[in-house]
Amino acid sequence: MKRIVSLAAALAATSAFAVTPAAGPASKGDPKAAESIANQICVACHAADGNSTIPANPKLAGLNAEYLNKQLTEFKSGTRANAIMSGMVASLSAQDMLNLAAYYSAQQPKPDTAKDRELALRGEKIYRGGVQGASVPACASCHGPQGKGIPVQFPRLAGQHDEYIYTQLNAFRVEARANDAAKMMRSIAAKMTDADMKAVSAYIQGLR
Repeated sequence: MKRIVSLAAALAATSAFAVTPAAGPASKGDPKAAESIANQICVACHAADGNSTIPANPKLAGLNAEYLNKQLTEFKSGTRANAIMSGMVASLSAQDMLNLAAYYSAQQPKPDTAKDRELALRGEKIYRGGVQGASVPACASCHGPQGKGIPVQFPRLAGQHDEYIYTQLNAFRVEARANDAAKMMRSIAAKMTDADMKAVSAYIQGLR
C-alpha cells in the first residue's frame, strides 16, 4: 500500500533554521524500518542516501534526527504550512516519522561547491559577521563556523542547495514559514535584502 507519494521538497528544512524540540513518542526511530519508504518513495526527490541532486529539494543526509522528526510532525499538524508535505505525511504514523528521521540522520552528507565564487565571498561575510547596520547576526553564531549546526536547536546547513536555502529564507521573510522558535528566523530574514539572501545561500552551498 502506498503510504506517501514522496518526502518532497519542503522537508528540511535542511533547510535550515532555528527550531525547538517537539514533544513526541518516547521511543527512538529505527532506520532499518524506514528503508522501504526511503528507498522506494523518497528516493525520487531526495536520493537514496538523502543527498538530493535537485536544487529545489533539500538534502536530508546528516540532519539531526530530532530536527527532521520535528519538521515531519509539524507538516502533519499544520504548524509548518505546506500543501504538498501535509498530504505526504498524512498517512505516516508517529513511529514512521521517527524511523525516517533516524534513517536520514544516519546518512553521510556529501560536500558541494559554490556556483558563483564572488557571490559566495560576499555571503561568507554575512555568514561569519552578519550585516552591519541592519542588526542581522552572523549565521555562524547559531549554525556554527562549519555549518554543522547545534543538534535539535539549529540544523546543519553546510552543503545545502543554495536554491533551497534562499527559498526558505524568503519564506521566513514573508512569513510563509512560521515554525521557527520565538520568530527568530522571521525576525532575521525580515532585515535581509534579496541580495543578502542570495549571497549567503551561495556561500552555504560550498560550506564544509
